[in-house]
Amino acid sequence: MDATSPPAPTRGRNPRGKGERLRSDIVGTTLRMLDELRDDEALSLRAVAREVGIAATSVYIHFADRDALVFAALEQCTRDLIRDLDQAESAADDPVGRLRARLLFLGAWVRDHPGLYKVLHESTLNQRKHLAFKEGLATGTTAAVQRCMDAGLAPADDAATVAFDLRAAVHGAVSIRVNEPNRELPPLNDQIDRFLTKLVSVRSTPR
Repeated sequence: MDATSPPAPTRGRNPRGKGERLRSDIVGTTLRMLDELRDDEALSLRAVAREVGIAATSVYIHFADRDALVFAALEQCTRDLIRDLDQAESAADDPVGRLRARLLFLGAWVRDHPGLYKVLHESTLNQRKHLAFKEGLATGTTAAVQRCMDAGLAPADDAATVAFDLRAAVHGAVSIRVNEPNRELPPLNDQIDRFLTKLVSVRSTPR
């Protein structure tokens, strides 16, 4: 440790049965650091341990290596995001409104957490590991598109294919905003409405 650095805070031993609380603290700290770093490879287990206030060996009790820790953090992040997307959908009155709410919430989440977005979708971890938990994001969009079709608010088609095209468009739109923050771009809400009209052929895009 650098001689000028303040000593890391020390954390008392967890009472018996509180190991999951420590694991949760480690994951939460990792998510915050990943959001700041925007790069999983810039994260170190020692830095995480220092932030939590524990010895580095305590991290290894729960996670074999950095990839295992980042994987667990992204899994938790995605589970929370899916829950919040479902809640955003439930506030709308009709299938098109629910699909639009889902996409708008995703855009807002990326705006607020650009670092997590980059790690979740653009990191080298995606090349080294299959992040199976991300499939829940695709499943949710496909189901939302299918509901529009079933209600006659979009023409019948293969919902998975349409949803994939829609997700590709939205991810492209938010990725540009994350990676080129100073670029002048149209409002994301307007883009999403155009995607819904052109790619899903929805009958209406409620405001």
